[in-house]
Amino acid sequence: MAFFDKPSPPVAGTPYKLYIEHEGQRWLRIEQIAAEDYSGIVMDIEVGEDHSFVSAGVVVSNCYVIASPNDSRGGIIKTLSQMTEIMSRGGGVGINISSLRPRHAYVKGVNGRSSGSVSWGALYSFVTGLIEQGGSRRGALMLILNDWHPDVEEFINSKREAGKITNANISVGVSDRFMDAVKADGDWDLMFPDTSDPAYDDAWDGDLEAWQAAGHSTLHYRTIRARDLWNRIIESAWASAEPGVFFRERYNKMSNSHYFAPIISTNPCGEQGLPAFGVCNLGAINLAQFYDAERSDVDWKMLDTCVRYATRFLDNVIDSTLYFFEENEQQQKSERRVGLNNMGLAELMIKLGIRYGSAESLNFIDKLYAFIARASYETSVELAQERGAFLQFDAEKFLQSGFMETMPSDIREKVRKHGIRNVTLLTQAPNGTIGTMVNTSTGIEPFFSWKYYRRSRLGMHEENARIVQDWYDANPGATELPDYFVTAMELTPEEHVRVQAAIQRWVDSSISKTANVPNSYTVEQTRQLYEYMYELGCKGGTIYRDGSRSEQVLILKEEEQDETTDQAAETAPVAQVATPYRVYPRPNMLRGVTINTKTPYGTAYITMNSDENGYPFEVFIVAPGKAGSDLQADAEGLGRMISLQLRTTAPENRMQMLKLVVDQLQGIGGSRSVGFGPNRIMSLPDAVAAALLNHYFPEDKALQLSLFQSQFDAPPEEEASAPPAPELDPPAPAARNGHSAPAARKSKAEVLADAHNGKIDGAEMCPSCHNVSLLRAEGCKTCIRCGYSEC
Repeated sequence: MAFFDKPSPPVAGTPYKLYIEHEGQRWLRIEQIAAEDYSGIVMDIEVGEDHSFVSAGVVVSNCYVIASPNDSRGGIIKTLSQMTEIMSRGGGVGINISSLRPRHAYVKGVNGRSSGSVSWGALYSFVTGLIEQGGSRRGALMLILNDWHPDVEEFINSKREAGKITNANISVGVSDRFMDAVKADGDWDLMFPDTSDPAYDDAWDGDLEAWQAAGHSTLHYRTIRARDLWNRIIESAWASAEPGVFFRERYNKMSNSHYFAPIISTNPCGEQGLPAFGVCNLGAINLAQFYDAERSDVDWKMLDTCVRYATRFLDNVIDSTLYFFEENEQQQKSERRVGLNNMGLAELMIKLGIRYGSAESLNFIDKLYAFIARASYETSVELAQERGAFLQFDAEKFLQSGFMETMPSDIREKVRKHGIRNVTLLTQAPNGTIGTMVNTSTGIEPFFSWKYYRRSRLGMHEENARIVQDWYDANPGATELPDYFVTAMELTPEEHVRVQAAIQRWVDSSISKTANVPNSYTVEQTRQLYEYMYELGCKGGTIYRDGSRSEQVLILKEEEQDETTDQAAETAPVAQVATPYRVYPRPNMLRGVTINTKTPYGTAYITMNSDENGYPFEVFIVAPGKAGSDLQADAEGLGRMISLQLRTTAPENRMQMLKLVVDQLQGIGGSRSVGFGPNRIMSLPDAVAAALLNHYFPEDKALQLSLFQSQFDAPPEEEASAPPAPELDPPAPAARNGHSAPAARKSKAEVLADAHNGKIDGAEMCPSCHNVSLLRAEGCKTCIRCGYSEC
């Protein structure tokens, strides 16, 4: 990322290429990237984390989106390899994983069931945590799943489950049709392509609308209430700051590349929606430096100069950077996507005496960002006249994008007549590191607080906003700040979103926007914020409730936390105050059923009781084996936890809660299984999930059976007639279901000798005598107590 500051006059003998010392930071000279002179406005920065933003001879683009993974083991690993290579060279990566089949879908190649898209997203997240991005910081990843995918509910909750997806940001790709269903309180269908369709392997790329338009087969998994899914998104965002929302259909309607490169995902911070293998290099203008103190106004002439130089610079970077995948280079050079953005907006408005979020600020923002957009677009048109338009440019189609239809008529005519060099020019990145480094407000955000703690690799340290001290120095004797000094915690959700929407009007890409709010913000306020984003035309966003995660970068000082909590408590409606959880008392009599079900260790008995209205209330589990055994204790504990979860949930929400319980227990595997196909039971928790599903959700069970059977269509002729592969030397034992490969085999005599000496480490429960005495010997599992053998 480049950093653009107010231009400095050239120094004699050093024509525009400068070494600069600035407040203890070393601003390094950039070797010549192109012929233009940049008047000293472009500087490479070495920051404390040792991550440079622009350097000649290395990768200088930071935003990447790679194609959705092909739904195969090879395709998933190929995407992993591409992600790793990009991250290791300093790029952040976005991946839309909607192309991966849902959990429990049949996989014909291995005659098994899929672990689902979320599990593969967890793999990408895990590897991201291992990568040092550009040798200096952890990799950055965005995972997106579209609203029609059957795994979307599991995906929404994935960040709230310890250890599942910990090194990625997640967002739900939301369509206009879904938001219409939410507004109308309608139903919403979860579906996925029929994997037995002959075109599946070659044609399926994650675009369900295109798949259906081509006449391919789609399977309907289940129908849910749209508001229920929307509420899950809201509740999870309130609780854990994720998922964000990515209004993907709106984004594509507004996109200048709508006619040749559909947007499938954003970069990790969310400001750049990109097509498959899309790239964008960013550059940030420090708006706070363009304040003209003499006139108490923006230095418009200097800002115009900076925007035009910066636009040319970012275009030059496209031809100067290294591309480590040919697909990235082809995509970028065919569309020449750049992202000029800013930081210091809040500081500039404070200098102008304008309160962030006010009606006055919205008028000023409209004027400011219209000015920047005009200067940048005019420069790109000039570049097209000098060097040619981007390769995919089609004047009529380009001008039909939602964004270009709102641009001033004179800009549209210039584009029509001369073309344009870049498909997109403007964005809004968070700019957290560089904004903090130069002590200004980050991105388009207001100041987080006037005093706060920042967590970095060097530990925790206190930081103060320089603008506050400057004001007190200029106003000696003052005891309170003017009312136009406002922080993120003092703004309403509406004020956050209005500013974002006002800026989005003049930004052809997207905005990385996180509404930082106090811990006391409610779920209802979070819902209002997300829906307001959609109503005002935003392309996405998220909320961060202070303290909603165990770790956060910016932390309020304790006295400010107390103050914001008290203020919110005074103004929050009584209906929005959180109430303690309630444990519903057990009635004297409940009605229920007991189901006996096979498990890998024998027969278990599962009792499910419901209240007088038929809502589930409690579960008892009797495991196979002897009373007092470890398995019996585990079963009793599992039953108690399910019962407690149900008894602390309002009766009308218990069916939904039980579905979540089933989703968590279903598919847990152990060392053995019983049954086949959809009736396969892989562990005691899996057996409990099956019993709950059969009793409370019979329609879901029937759907699973029908989907399983539909996968057994006759294979394609060439596949059926293919000769078996020649058998070579037997391969080494492979790991399965997340377990390590089996240890070297022992002879039966060695196993019995170990058992006689009390060494029965690794023994499993025998399904016959229920002692923990089943051991592998000579390739076969044998019970050393009763003689039971699996061979």
